[in-house]
Amino acid sequence: MGNFGAGDGAGTVRVLIENGEYALRNRGDIAMLAMAVEHLRQRWPKARIGVLTEEPGILRGLLPGAEPVVANTGGQWGRSGLAGLLDEQAGIRLLGPAALQWRAATEGPKHYLRGLADRARQEVKQYTGIGSDAASPPSLAPIPAALAESDLVIALGGGYLTDSDRHQAHRALNLLEAAQHQGIPTAMIGQGIGPLQDGELVRRAAEVLPGVDLIAVRERRRGPALLDELGVDPERVLLTGDDAIEFAYRSRRPGIGADLGVSLRISSRSQVSDAARETLGEVLRREAAALDTALAPLIVAEGMGGDRRHTLPLLHGAPRAREPIARTGTAQDVVRQVSRCRVVVTSAYHLAVFALSQGIPAVAVTASQYYDDKFYGLADMFDADTADATAESGLRIVHLDADDLDTELTRAIRRLWESAPEVRDTLQQRAVEQIDAGRAGLDRVYGLVAGGDGLPTRTVQPAQGAR
Repeated sequence: MGNFGAGDGAGTVRVLIENGEYALRNRGDIAMLAMAVEHLRQRWPKARIGVLTEEPGILRGLLPGAEPVVANTGGQWGRSGLAGLLDEQAGIRLLGPAALQWRAATEGPKHYLRGLADRARQEVKQYTGIGSDAASPPSLAPIPAALAESDLVIALGGGYLTDSDRHQAHRALNLLEAAQHQGIPTAMIGQGIGPLQDGELVRRAAEVLPGVDLIAVRERRRGPALLDELGVDPERVLLTGDDAIEFAYRSRRPGIGADLGVSLRISSRSQVSDAARETLGEVLRREAAALDTALAPLIVAEGMGGDRRHTLPLLHGAPRAREPIARTGTAQDVVRQVSRCRVVVTSAYHLAVFALSQGIPAVAVTASQYYDDKFYGLADMFDADTADATAESGLRIVHLDADDLDTELTRAIRRLWESAPEVRDTLQQRAVEQIDAGRAGLDRVYGLVAGGDGLPTRTVQPAQGAR
């Protein structure tokens, strides 16, 4: 429950969070957001923690401790006092659960209609030549009104500072720059940065990022060097690991699981050929049978291009298969599914984070530089030797364009299946180290607000009116 009421106003910290993924369809991003809200609430129990979103009901249903700041309607803070408390309780008890159920019920039909529309556009282009493969990014929304009354702006972790996410990247950079101009402290936490080669995006990043008070990165292979090239003072850069590590670590089990988990994501960032997809399915079904285990579909991202669409077909013909979580399933539900696995095979980054954080080894399959950077960075943070085929490591990376994909996948799965007990303790220890680093980074973030004493340096005026 949030903390509206008579105390809202001067002396109450207001934190505005840019979480990157406004639709709240990615359970990895939601896990990061949940940890950020929890830690901020522990530090400032009476704070107003606003999250920029396009789905206020969904946010209320998933994270009752956060307050929706609706980006596409101006981005104002909600009402204060008793009216705000009533809005909050209605959102948590009624609107949030209803929004989750409605989205789950309509996701299938919407997906079908979007698919028809996409096929129609492709046919029009094929026969007329009209259309473009590269759609121009949508126009950016104005800076949210809530910024003027905020005491701290946090850009939450994600992989959106990259060429393939120019819209989200520019949106975050614009917000950070506006906060800097208003003298509001800014921090970026759990960031995965790059690949970054787009000229305009590089120029904007070089303008804005050196002025961010603190940037915590989740890997050391790419991010710190890229920030240095962009002119960021190394004293403002921290290495902390991913914000979702603690979320997953809490669900670790004392014993080793028995399932073989799988998640396949195909998107503009990771185009997987039909041949690679077919080979992946064949290997998974064959190895599940040989190991006498069940295949467990692990769904992190929902939506049109989400994991469900591409993962479930891989299980067709498997001797045994688990049921996927419902569309209303939470990030915690996915983490619990992962905890029952002995090995996970995934092209989704946060699935690997969920596994490694619990001491469960993973095979990362990748088909792009974007995911290469993410997985190699993650492997380094968990001390996995991805080059030495004889080394015992918790994360093995397999490229889906490999000449002998069948052999490489089979070898990786079998090796990790055998070594799962051996690598478990080491992986969990690496998770603890990153959790500690992340909390130390947050201590520095707290210090940006009036030395971290919980009181804002500016007088905060109550929000005006209702949305």
